[in-house]
Parts: sequence; C-alpha cells; structure tokens
Amino acid sequence: MSSLVNRAVTVTFVASLAACTTVPRTAIKDTSKTFTTVVVDAGHGGKDNGAYRRYGPPEKIVALDVAQRLERNLRESQLKTVMTRSSDVFIPLNDRVAIENSQKKAIFVSIHFNDSRRRGIHGFETYYHSGTSAELANRIQSKLMTIPHSMNRGVHTANFRVLRLAYYPAVLVECGFLSNRSEGNQARDAEYRELLSERIAEAIVEQRYGPGVYHASPQVAAAQPQPASAGSEPTPPAVHH
Repeated sequence: MSSLVNRAVTVTFVASLAACTTVPRTAIKDTSKTFTTVVVDAGHGGKDNGAYRRYGPPEKIVALDVAQRLERNLRESQLKTVMTRSSDVFIPLNDRVAIENSQKKAIFVSIHFNDSRRRGIHGFETYYHSGTSAELANRIQSKLMTIPHSMNRGVHTANFRVLRLAYYPAVLVECGFLSNRSEGNQARDAEYRELLSERIAEAIVEQRYGPGVYHASPQVAAAQPQPASAGSEPTPPAVHH
C-alpha cells in the first residue's frame, strides 16, 4: 500500500512541475525607443543602509539624492517620472518590481553606489538583464565615462530581481565605490551628485529622442568633460552587496 501511495505522490509532484514549466512568462516589452515614463529607483532605504563605509555617507542617502536629481532633470526634459521611494523608507524588492511593472511604455533605472573590501577599487558599472536593456545600459555607461578621471568597470548582465522581473527595459547603475577614498569623498559633494544625475539623464533623453536634445543645467554645462583617461579598460565587476 505504501508503495502505491508513494507512486501516486510522485506522479502528482511530477505533474505539478510540468504544469509549472508550461506557465508562459510575460514577454518583455521593448520600449527602449518609445518610452514616455521613467521609473527612477533609489536603492536601499530605511532599515537597509546599503554600502556604509568610512569615506562615504550611507548608500541609501546618496542614492536617494542622485535619484531625486535625476527625476527632476527628466521632468524638465518633458518625461513622466515615477519614484519607487522619495524619502528614507524601506521598500521591498517585490514592491519595487510592482511599481515598475504597473507603468505603461516605461523604462526602469535603479541608482546605487558600490562597495568593496579592496579600498583601491573604483569606477562606474552598469547592469542589465534582458537584451532590450543593453543599448540603454551602454549609453548610460558611456555618458558616465565623460566625467573626468572616470574608471570604466564595464557594462554587465546581472540577475538582480528588479532587472530579471521587469516587463520593460531596466538597468541598474553603480555610481562609484563608497569604500574608495576618492569616490567616497566625491559622493559627499552635492555638485558631483548633480553631475552624476545629469549624465544619466542625458543618456536617457538621448536614448528616447536622439543626440543633442538634452541641455544640462548651467553649473554642469560649465564643466568641460574630458574623455576617459588611459587605464580605463573594463575590469571584472564587483559583487553587488
């Protein structure tokens, strides 16, 4: 009798697995050239500090500041924006996914700062998951590399939940290492955070409307960006905390 019961349980389990595998996944909508809304996601928040190193402020604070500046710059460029958080509150990852997927004709841009036990590691990284997000990720990385003395740590695919479960093109931007003395100190500077937001905004507007449309704020436009210096070849990505 027990063998019959076990066999029945096994058959039921296998059948349930088969049923699960046949459930269709929602296809990612390629709005990379047609989006009208940008979901701006400030990483971490509330009880989740993110990276917290001696050289830089808590990641949740600077990520929110850059995200708010980015959101303002995008609105000034006539794009609709939605923030996943606009204050120091904790938003679970699943809720962030729900916010991004509730929009129509959207893209998703998540703002973070990086961390490493190796204090010498520095530079920008941009991550994506679906192929529809690759062009946007590369464009953002290229714009960040116009910031003087930038280190290019490359564009990489990643399985982060907010990227993997997105219905629309989605990228995650690492705006430097708070664990690095130079970049951690830069993150404390409001003008530098504005520069980061301007470069990301420029990439997004250019992705939607083409080159030459975005106009930086006067204080940022006054700074003459230089091409990336020697030694800025991509290096292996850091492990995101």
